[in-house]
Amino acid sequence: MIFDPTLDLKLERTVDVKPELVWAAWTKPELLKQWFCPKPWSVSDCELDVRPGGIFRTTMRSPEGQEFPNLGCYLEVVPNRKLVFTDALLPGYRPAAKSFMTGVVLIEPHGADGTKYTAIALHNSEAARIEHEQMGFHDGWGKAWEQLVELVKGQ
Repeated sequence: MIFDPTLDLKLERTVDVKPELVWAAWTKPELLKQWFCPKPWSVSDCELDVRPGGIFRTTMRSPEGQEFPNLGCYLEVVPNRKLVFTDALLPGYRPAAKSFMTGVVLIEPHGADGTKYTAIALHNSEAARIEHEQMGFHDGWGKAWEQLVELVKGQ
């Protein structure tokens, strides 16, 4: 994958938690529900079948109680290292009517017990990237990452 700054957004962090803990937070529904949306938003429902073609479904809930379902599938799964998922395809690679992005999560060992984390949002146009950026990509995904770290450090 080649990062294209005109189409893509990226968040990179390094933290002193093991890659396996970051992986678990991304692949276990009961954990993902606790950190995936920046508070006061929440995830009211989640279903994950972590394999290529498997379901990646979340329902985000606004502070006012409005629900935003998201449905897609995994494209690539490399345990403890890489997840690629998209809403352009539904489970079983069935084409979706519309799409917003493809997500790439890279989890790399860093030092003895740390992780270099990279999250990339791929878009089909510069306008889509700008829209996602204006929706608060950096702040929202950054806060979600902080929530993930807080969760796994508490386990």
